[in-house]
Amino acid sequence: MLLTGGLKSLLPHVLRRIIRCNRLSNTSGMAEGYKQANIVILHKSLADDFEKFCRANDGPLPLLYRSQPGDWKCPSLRSDSHIRPDCLQYRKYEHGACTGSLKNLKDYSEQLKDMVTFYLGCSFSSEEAIQKAGIPIRNIEQKCNASMYKTSVPCNSISMFHCNLVVTMRPIPESKLGAAVLATSGLKEAHGAPIHIGDPGLLGIQDLSKPDYGDPVHLQPGDVPVFWASGVTGVEAIINSRAPLAFTNSPDCTFITHLEKGNVRSSGGAPQVHCISRDPLHFSIVSAEAAQKINTLENLIGIDPGERGIGHLRRRGELLGACLAMSQAGSVLVTTGFPTHYSHQPPEENDGPPGALAIAAMLQALEKQVAIVTDRRAMELNKKIIEEAVQLGILKKPIPLLSYQRENANSALMFLCESGNPGRPRFDHLVAIERAGMAADGNYYNARKVNIKHLVDPIDELFLAAQTIPGITTTGVGDGGNELGMGKVKDAVKKHIKNGDVIACDVEADFTVVAGVSNWGGYAVACALHVLRCCDTHERHLRRALGRPRTASQRPWLPALPSVPKEEKLLKALVQLGVRSGKTASLEMEVDGLPFYSTHSGMIEKLL
Repeated sequence: MLLTGGLKSLLPHVLRRIIRCNRLSNTSGMAEGYKQANIVILHKSLADDFEKFCRANDGPLPLLYRSQPGDWKCPSLRSDSHIRPDCLQYRKYEHGACTGSLKNLKDYSEQLKDMVTFYLGCSFSSEEAIQKAGIPIRNIEQKCNASMYKTSVPCNSISMFHCNLVVTMRPIPESKLGAAVLATSGLKEAHGAPIHIGDPGLLGIQDLSKPDYGDPVHLQPGDVPVFWASGVTGVEAIINSRAPLAFTNSPDCTFITHLEKGNVRSSGGAPQVHCISRDPLHFSIVSAEAAQKINTLENLIGIDPGERGIGHLRRRGELLGACLAMSQAGSVLVTTGFPTHYSHQPPEENDGPPGALAIAAMLQALEKQVAIVTDRRAMELNKKIIEEAVQLGILKKPIPLLSYQRENANSALMFLCESGNPGRPRFDHLVAIERAGMAADGNYYNARKVNIKHLVDPIDELFLAAQTIPGITTTGVGDGGNELGMGKVKDAVKKHIKNGDVIACDVEADFTVVAGVSNWGGYAVACALHVLRCCDTHERHLRRALGRPRTASQRPWLPALPSVPKEEKLLKALVQLGVRSGKTASLEMEVDGLPFYSTHSGMIEKLL
């Protein structure tokens, strides 16, 4: 066996001769500058369906070349190729079982006459790009093969071909995550950008020390597990198909081509990596263009028409982080309701419900599970508001309406999790928008420092409990610092907001979206979720590089965006229900004392 240290820079035709003499252990890191390929060989009667399977799952199975039956060469990939001896090691599968490892396929020449060879892009082709970005490849450092794992993520099935996605894990220093994504995102024929960054449990991987293929690769302090789609997915498809006879390369012994590596520039600019959760650790990916659009939305809603000093509460990037977390969530719980008008019936103000419905409408259109939790005394009012939203076309269908009461110390846990089990949360994300928030003394105050605790159910407890439950993230949207979730900026509230030393909410959210009017924050969330779903980089990450991206005509969530006509009709409905303007208690077409026409309608138009 040859030492591999001096072989990495050898040209493919030289390595071919070494491989045919079976004098290497694996091809990881070999043939710098040239693409490598995984191999699948199966009977010609199955070839069309397998090609469709590859097209339907092109993240793990990027098709480089398909041969004709009995054709042992692939001139477009390598002029001197011969598939029978050109991989270091092959595996033979019969009726779904691996029945042997082979050094070459020369003994199967007769069977190969009726078989088709598929050459599929390989992640080994991206290792050089990662190293050039100054990122260590831990498996090369540790002189072992990469780790590959079966996941719980189903691929798109075609006829008899079906399986779950297989991924390759590489430990990457957290400070280098952005560089790793940038280095690989343009390598579409080598699986492109990672499909997951963070906790392996979110992919259904229970133990990183026990890979299904390859060797265990140890994380160093500061490393984050990063997962790329793997061509070994094709092996799983062959196993599940129970094809009478099939061959593949061994996972660490790929076919070396003569194609030079190229990097296709990602649409939307350089991809960015953002942490959306620390427990479990989870990062998301978005294009620079989409991130900039969302930051622009955040700037638009950050004006301070009431001159309350909210500029001191704003933190850049909170809208982006909140919406990335919601975009990755499957189930979202929304809460709103600020009974500032304690002497009126109903005491609610009209800032909050429109923004909450804008968020809920977009989440519903994106096929998320969404529910609203509110005060028990306000259930009937909120039921009517939801009915109006359906009739106005804001919501596609009614949203479940819930209430929360504290009965014992475990009430919040029982509400948020199946049977109170923290490992089985019902919701992935909680959103509070213009919801009265508990102050440090346990009371709830309006902006005028009036205690309204008798009108507020302890929904804050859900946000406090979420801090202890892995997998639930939270967002607070507010405009004055006394709203649920604003505890993250409570020091600034106490220093810069009138009565802030008393009214400041003490309960934090993971993300705090500050707006001149809270409804504007809700509209911005809806618009930002739309931007994310239209972002090719983020959309690919969401679907784990499986399936095909939607076209511009396949965006059913577009009608869910807020609009001036819809919000005008909703505000009129709220006036009819007796829901008043926050600042003036007026039953007019205004919110927080600002006229709907020109001020609020103008903001909606700017956001759109």
